[in-house]
Amino acid sequence: MIKLIRGGVYYTEGALVKESVAFMVESKKQAAIKGTLSYGILNAHNKGGDENLKIKFDSLVSHDITYVGIIQTAKACGIKEFPVPYTLTNCHNSLCAVGGTVNGDDHTFGLSAAKKYGADFVPANLAVIHQYMREAAAKSGQMVLGSDSHTRYGALGAMAIGEGGGELVKQLLNRTYDISKPQIIAVYLKGKPKKGVGPHDIALELIAATFKKGFLKNKILEFVGPGIKNLSMDYRCGIDVMTTETGCLSSVWETDDITREFYKIHQREADFKEMHPAEPAYYDGAAVIDLSRVEPMIALPFHPSNAFTVKEFLQNANDILGEVESIAKGIGCSLDLKSKIKDGKVYVNQGVIAGCAGGNYENISEAAEILQSGRIGADGFELNIYPQSQPVFSALCKSGTVSSLVSAGAIIKPAFCGPCFGAGDTPQNNGLSIRHTTRNFENREGSKPTEGQIAAVALMDARSIAATAANGGVITPATEAEYSRKIKKYYFDSSIYENRVYRGAGKPDKTAQLIYGPNISDWLEQFPLAENILMKAASVLCDPVTTTDELIPSGETSAYRSNPARLAEFTLSRKDPEYVGRAKAVKTAEDFRRREGNLPEDVLKDVGVNIKENTAYGSFIAANMPGDGSAREQAASCQRMLGGVANVALEYATKRYRSNLINWGILPLKCRKLDFNAGDYIYIENIRELIKENVLSIPAKHISCGKVKNIMLDIDEMTEEERQIILKGCLINYYKNN
Repeated sequence: MIKLIRGGVYYTEGALVKESVAFMVESKKQAAIKGTLSYGILNAHNKGGDENLKIKFDSLVSHDITYVGIIQTAKACGIKEFPVPYTLTNCHNSLCAVGGTVNGDDHTFGLSAAKKYGADFVPANLAVIHQYMREAAAKSGQMVLGSDSHTRYGALGAMAIGEGGGELVKQLLNRTYDISKPQIIAVYLKGKPKKGVGPHDIALELIAATFKKGFLKNKILEFVGPGIKNLSMDYRCGIDVMTTETGCLSSVWETDDITREFYKIHQREADFKEMHPAEPAYYDGAAVIDLSRVEPMIALPFHPSNAFTVKEFLQNANDILGEVESIAKGIGCSLDLKSKIKDGKVYVNQGVIAGCAGGNYENISEAAEILQSGRIGADGFELNIYPQSQPVFSALCKSGTVSSLVSAGAIIKPAFCGPCFGAGDTPQNNGLSIRHTTRNFENREGSKPTEGQIAAVALMDARSIAATAANGGVITPATEAEYSRKIKKYYFDSSIYENRVYRGAGKPDKTAQLIYGPNISDWLEQFPLAENILMKAASVLCDPVTTTDELIPSGETSAYRSNPARLAEFTLSRKDPEYVGRAKAVKTAEDFRRREGNLPEDVLKDVGVNIKENTAYGSFIAANMPGDGSAREQAASCQRMLGGVANVALEYATKRYRSNLINWGILPLKCRKLDFNAGDYIYIENIRELIKENVLSIPAKHISCGKVKNIMLDIDEMTEEERQIILKGCLINYYKNN
């Protein structure tokens, strides 16, 4: 169903041709390289050279878990107004209740900042972040930077990138987003999806084929081919938003009359551009998807790439679920999923259709059609549906879809991203939930294994979730459902946004005051990089990949994203509960050094080697590949708040996590072998000078149980600005002096 092509290809006359058989002269190849949509968009926004890009974005977007920290950082850097259109949405902490006023205080702060600095403000539950941008802001040919990893508007012809908050701060300070020239991969679509196959099925197929191979890591996907015309805009957006899970940097699609109609429906036809690659266009590789051959899919815990066809899963459920149980056991959890198998059928406890991927008009409408053929019943299975915006909800009400769903037993909830990150619909202990949401990492559904609670999430398309619901919670592919795909035309009610959205972009009121709640606090002071560093391993993570959800869990912790010191108390709480105590002990010793001029005697005795003067003491985390998943900068800032000075890894899962580390003054070091234990030390002399001189191989001493070993640590090339941020101690320190 998906064929991967490694090596160059040309796209011409609607077909792909391998470079090896194209016989293209070099001059034509160079012209074809410039013929992709991606090249044109990047070039139009690039203020740097051809190989090292410096990008200025057209607009920015954040939600209520991230915008407080971003605005506080920008304020600390001296910002007076937002120089670029910035949209603040409220869809993550809108229902994340932990008691008190913290969420409402964040929203009030956001509105006050929108007034003071000039931004648009979308109130809570009006829309999830990405649907609002699709409906009201993203434009063909433009670039959008968002502080959410699923920032993807490629189906509209807009190239969007999800990053940590520090990168948005740079844009607010009129700086650039600096990256090496990315490779461009053609995603060639042909054929037409069969009835019962939805966008999540296509996306999961692509993720399963590419993620573990790293085929698309940090690359840009360009969707081309004759199959595009067979996909509606809701369908395209549903595929596009999931490209984040391939590990890619961004995505963009050819646009056509279907795209134009989407803009017209949303009263923004002037923002549309018809976009096609040049003839020919050259790509660094390709993924060929025959849409007609894709079957309903299911992604088992604990990653969207752990995907099978539903048919294959049901035929081998005992073995596949046994493998998931083994993975759970490896992370210290006891999960019994084989108990879900009864009489050859697999039963689930819950279905959820929600968020930027699942909650669109067509997904929910088609799910309602399928549900008419059965009933949810009263035997423990529940179905919860979150339309992704109030305009979508309004249209579903007017079409009769909501009434139909409620009659079938579904519960309709407001626009909210919680089911994607563990702040809504956490199932019971040992429960299995099937969801049309973006991710199914461990603990991301809200369970707490360290407290004896664990549940699991499998990803499925809304259509197969509805077929399962109609079958009383027995996993059923939608291709087996009898239903009509004829759904009523969508009508967008613009008054919903006109009546509630604060339109302040480009209209700052410098006399306005920021309104702070008691949970909103400033960043703690950070110190410049010392001449030498001694660091102690506060945690060693041996899993193949460590997600940002594990580094700083979501769920109820999200309400403390505006309180850096308090949030830091949750760092690695579900993965390594001892980490915070270990890191704090190191920070206490460093605070002593700063007061008294020397490290405590017990530390010097434990290290057992001569330590030079001007040596700072901090903690580090060692891991195989940290940073997969969310763009949340707090995965790095929390380490820094606890005195973290470095991460040591075989490699880093995403560019955005490495950027977050740098922006918070944490050295993104690489080791050649993960050979550390908690409590080990690393001592590096002249680290400040080595960073200044851009030395990429760093000599160090590894001290373990009194034994000293000379090792080499590596650091990937950094830009001059990134080195200066590290030297100054963090992004705030660098920019407030520049």
